[in-house]
Order: sequence, then structure tokens, then C-alpha cells
Amino acid sequence: MINHSAYEVEPWQVRETALHWDVLAQSESIFALSNGHVGWRGNLDEGEPHGLPGCYLNGVHERHPLPYAEAGYGFPESGQTVINVTNGKLIRLLVEDEPFDLRYGRIRMHERILDLRAGLLHRTCEWTSPAGRTVRVRSTRLVSFTQRAVAAIAYEVEPLDGPVSLVIQSELIANEQLPTLTGDPRVAAALEHPLRAEENAAQEARLRLIHRTVDTDLRIAAAADHNVSGPSDLCTSSESAVDVGRFTVITELKDGETLRLEKFVSYGWSAARSLPALRDQVEAALASARNTGWQGLVDQQRAFLDDFWRHADVEIEGDTEIQQAVRFALYHVLQAAARAEQRAVPAKGLTGSGYDGHGFWDTEIFVLPLLTFVHPACVAEALRWRQDTLPAARARARQFGLRGAAFPWRTIDGSECSGYWPAGTAAFHINADVAHAAVCYVSVTNDQEFERDTCVELLVETARLWLSLGHHDSHGRFHIDGVTGPDEYSAVGNDNVYTNLMAQKNLLAAADVAERHGQQAAALGAEQEEIAAWRDAAHAMAIPYNAQLGIHEQSAGFTRQARWDFSATGPEDYPLMLHCPYFELYRKQVVKQADLILAMYLRTDAFDDDQKARSFAYYEPLTVRDSSLSACVQAVMAAEVGHLRLAYDYLGEAALMDLDDLENNTRDGLHIASLAGSWIALVAGFGGMRYGDGTLHFAPRLPERLARLTFSVHVQHQCLRVSIDHSQAVYSLTDGESLTLLHYGEALTVFRDRPQTRPVKRPAPLPEPAQPKGRRPGRPH
Repeated sequence: MINHSAYEVEPWQVRETALHWDVLAQSESIFALSNGHVGWRGNLDEGEPHGLPGCYLNGVHERHPLPYAEAGYGFPESGQTVINVTNGKLIRLLVEDEPFDLRYGRIRMHERILDLRAGLLHRTCEWTSPAGRTVRVRSTRLVSFTQRAVAAIAYEVEPLDGPVSLVIQSELIANEQLPTLTGDPRVAAALEHPLRAEENAAQEARLRLIHRTVDTDLRIAAAADHNVSGPSDLCTSSESAVDVGRFTVITELKDGETLRLEKFVSYGWSAARSLPALRDQVEAALASARNTGWQGLVDQQRAFLDDFWRHADVEIEGDTEIQQAVRFALYHVLQAAARAEQRAVPAKGLTGSGYDGHGFWDTEIFVLPLLTFVHPACVAEALRWRQDTLPAARARARQFGLRGAAFPWRTIDGSECSGYWPAGTAAFHINADVAHAAVCYVSVTNDQEFERDTCVELLVETARLWLSLGHHDSHGRFHIDGVTGPDEYSAVGNDNVYTNLMAQKNLLAAADVAERHGQQAAALGAEQEEIAAWRDAAHAMAIPYNAQLGIHEQSAGFTRQARWDFSATGPEDYPLMLHCPYFELYRKQVVKQADLILAMYLRTDAFDDDQKARSFAYYEPLTVRDSSLSACVQAVMAAEVGHLRLAYDYLGEAALMDLDDLENNTRDGLHIASLAGSWIALVAGFGGMRYGDGTLHFAPRLPERLARLTFSVHVQHQCLRVSIDHSQAVYSLTDGESLTLLHYGEALTVFRDRPQTRPVKRPAPLPEPAQPKGRRPGRPH
């Protein structure tokens, strides 16, 4: 955990003013750059020292066996793990024959800045070698949003105490040695030497390496080119071997002289393209980057982000730390998805190898809804990836004896790769999560082409699974038994409310879209009888409710189970899954992460205000938040039922999850869903925003610590700006002609250049519920 102030609190950048060795790996995640296709961890330019080297291409992975002590039908046979591809970041420096290595000599100053407006990572270092020679190194790094395959670095060296001899080695390195981060020898073996060489080339300032993965048989190409400026007598050379390409610059700098290297790197990968085709692909991308030039790439990056921030920025008055954190969050969510283009959005983005690089349901419930309202283009691409993986999902459903498709709990290529069967087999809610994201995207954007070509197929196949998975009882009620909801501490239960309510929405949306697009539905074999059965199941859906307590049960029978003994659980026992047998967790009232509370947020129409307040009060003392997905949802519902101070504390936990390393695992990569959750906590929590039936609903309220909250959302090609303080909310239309919305249920129409102002209500104070002992949210400083 970061227990000191590693980063300055500033509104538009994350700045590190000293090199903290104890959190080097965490900083590599914080300073990671990506565009959703290419990801570079924020390693030092010279490569060492490092916490975890990392260069990733979205979708590139290796398989490893998943042997079981006892085999079970339907268990996945292999796992999938993201691999470290060819490292194009490396620029090694020798000063008078001594390696520029910050573990030796003396660091006079070291600063890194992640510029959230410009999309650049800057570094400045002044270093004195063990022999007493001092140089200043400046570098700027980017991964391009506009040129998908391209990353680039500008690297400068100048002497500070007289003439100095320098050697720069700019490299491409494959099969780079990694620290051992897993105790599983099968995974370690898959990562130890994952690339086999096919081609290497070096000519003048150009380098190229082409490899294939050993098991998945994916071809990967990386190429680099360079511009060098400095003294006229500098010497250059290049060389390559199976796993290395190297461009070397040798010179002597006098006082006042600077050596500048501009490095352009391009990447490509394919499961199908030939070696010549992939070679041409990366060479073409490299040629385009060179033609644009370094400054051109910088200007394109800024223009792209200027447009993004114009639509996506959230302004906060009253808490500078949260202001920085939410912009950091929005930037990294954008990096995770912007150019993924029909690939998954991994839980860690491309910032680290945590969760083996897998994508989960986090994407559809936390990340895509945010992007739908601020940057919708990449949402359609992420959902088209789900459509592309339908063959694997259909095969998985058939394996279970079910119709339709069963989307995986965790995956890279679309097939299930989790050995944890209560989730990998029973977490069917992923189907409804995918459907939810698709329906939300179409409703907000009115993308009719997407609805016809993608949404129909996704909804039809997900609805079919529910009808074959569930059953009608003798009273006609529809039950879905033996499933695992979002709370993984309550596995394989009956009638999980979240699952049932989301399945209900899935079934009704599938029926609606099948009737709107009859030709496409008929092509999938969806006839009127099947469509009517979807509606029947939805209307008869069983929703467990404990009338005595006046609350909904997380799943049938949950409230009659014994409560977990929190008094005997110490801080060292969390997360519980690492210290307690699952058998104990499954049969007790203890909640890993928001489950029923998440249902109340996403299916707000299914609960009245009193039910929400009572259920929040009941489940709050049971929820231990052993998942980063929980705090933002609890923030939303705490704000809705009137616990504004508690909601504010949960917002802090979600927003600072990585900047403060609250779960002690930021070294493995950022928590992209929690970062998205900070926006959700602000906009849906304190902004009170909900979206249903094609209409925006707002019920704003601010905690005492915030003076003003301002954000924008896009709906139906119009941009609404909302500004809230403790007394009023102002609604302005910055794009579009007119928009009708609801403010505390009151309809009002906002016209372009004619803002509407309405009063903000203060919720009645309620007794604040307790949390499990030692689990109250709070900032570490």
C-alpha cells in the first residue's frame, strides 16, 4: 500500500517528484500508457530497475493447462494468460562507459508527470554517475489514440558538468526476463519464453522483430525507426538477432549540447495473416508515424483528448484529491477501451498482467455504461467483440445442455478459462450484463444499425439461455436456480435477485427487439411462440422477499442463514477468501461485494423507496468489500437513500483505489472498473442520474464536503451539461436543440442556450448503518 504521498494533488496531472523504490511497480501501473490496442507499462526508459516489465497487445495471450485433482464435466481444460510482447520502450544509456542505472551513483532529481490533457508521460532526471559525471535526461512517451498501432518516445540527454562521452542503445527485446509473480508453475512455464522467433531485421535506423506464440500460434510483429539530432560527428549503427533489435548512437557532448533521439514503434498481431502481410502492416504503420512526425503525433494526441474532455470532464469544487482522481480515472478508462476495436476490455486494461489479462462482467456493468454517455464509439466495438465470441458461448451452453449462449465469467479469447467452477460454471448473470450494456448503448445513442446487426443476435441468444435454464413452478412463477450472482461468497443459490431481475430485463428487451427486427430474429430461428415464452417468463419471474423484515433477499433463503461472526474476524483476516474456507462463506450471511444493492441501482424500477432504504440498512453490516467493484455501488445507493457522508467515503475509496493502492495490488495493474465506478458514484450517486424509457432522470444531492459538481452526458446525439450545488441544479444543452428530462420526477425541457434551473432537495437524515468491524470506508490520509 502507498502509505506516503507518492503523487502531488493537481487537477490535470499525476506528478511524482521522487523515485520511491518501495512503490516502483505501483507507479509503473499508474504511469502506464495505452490506447486499448497497445499498452506500455510505465517502466523507466532504461528498463531497469523495474517492478514488472510490461508491453501488451490486446488479445495476445498464451494457454496453460488447468489440471484438476478430480476432473469434472464442463471444467475448462486450459487457462489463458496475457503475455509480455516485444518491448519497444527500451532506451539504454551509457555515460562514460557506465550504465545509466539509478540504483548506483546519485539521483539529484527525478520527476515523472502523466499529463491527462495531452496524453503524454514526461520524465526528467538528473543523475551523477559513480565516477562523478552528471547528466540530465528528459523523455516524453505516448501511445497514440489516433494511430492505433503506434507508440513513440522523445529522449534527450545533456551534460551538466563538462564534456561527456555517451552511448544510447534503443532496442526491441522479445522474451524479456520477468520476475516470478505466480506460484503456479504451469502459468510460469507459459510465460517464461512465450515467443519463438520468425524474423529479425536491422537496416540503418530501422529495426524489426517477428515472432509467434508457442501454443496459441499468434504472429506478433514489432518495428521501430529513429530520428537523431546532435553533434555532427555522432556515429550510428544497427544490428539484430532472434530476440533483439538494437540501434546504437555514439557521440561526445560538449557543454550546452543536447543529444535527441525520437523513436517510433509500431505493433501488429494476427492469428491468420502471413509473415509478409504482418511485416508490411507494421512497416506501413511505421511509415505513417514517421510521416506525421513526433510533433504531429503530439498534436494529434492533444486534439483527440481535447474532444474527449469537452464531452467527458467532471468538475468538482471542494475536494482537489477527488478532482484529480476522477480525471485520472476517466483517462485510464479511455485508455483501456478507445482503440480496442472488437477486442475485450480487460479488468486491468493494458496496465499490468493482473487477473491474467482477463475480461470479466466488470466491462459491461461498470465501464461500458460510463463510455456510452461520454465516448460511445468504443462501446459498440466492445459489444461486437461479444458478438464475435458467440460461437464459443453457444458451445458452452450446449455443453451444459442449454439453449442459446453462455458467456464466460473470465476470458481473453471468448472461451471460459476459470477453474473456479462456482463462477466459471454458475455465474450466468454475465449473459444479462452483456444484454444490459447493449440495450443501454442503443437507447442512449439510437444506433439503429448496431441494434439490427449486433443487438438482435446478442439479445436473442442470451434470452434463450434463461428460458432453458429456468423453470415455471406449479403456481406459474419462473425460477432460476443454482446460480452465482455478483457476490461470490454466496455461490450456487436459488433465485438470486440480481440475476433474476437482470434476466427479466434481458427477456423483455429480447422480445421487443425481435419484434422490431422480425427479419433478423427469424433468421436466428426466433418465432412468435418463443418470443411469447420470453415475455411469460419475465412477467412470472420470482423475486425473493422477506415480508417480516421488509427487505428483498439476496437469494432465496439468504436471510435465514447464520450471520458471519464479524466480532471474531480481525483486519488480518481480510480478504476472507484467502483466510476462510469457501464452505463457511457460502452458508453464512456475509457479502463480498454489492449484489442486491447493485440490483437496486440497475433495476431501480423494481424497488420502492422504503424497500431500498431498509435493504441498504440490512446489507450494509454484512458487506465486507473484498472486491474493488463494491464501493462505487454502495456510494450510489447510500446517496439515494440519504446517507451522504457515507456515500462520500465510498466515493473516496473507489476513486483512490489505485492512486493510494488501497488493495495492495496496484502493482499488477489498475482496477479499471473501480475507476469507472468513481464516475458512477459522482454522476449516479450525487447527480442522482438514472436513465430509463429513453429519458434522463435526476435527483441530485451533494455531501457537505463538495461545493459543486459539474458533468456532461450525451443522449440521442445531444450533450447535456449538469451543474449542481447545495441549493440548485442547472441544466444546459451544449449540443442539440432540445431535451426533455425529469428533475425529481418533474418534466422539464432544456433548449440550446436556455438553461433550466431547479432547486436541490436535502434528504431527510437517517440513522447511518454500521459496517462490519474494521471495514468502514475511509481515506488513509
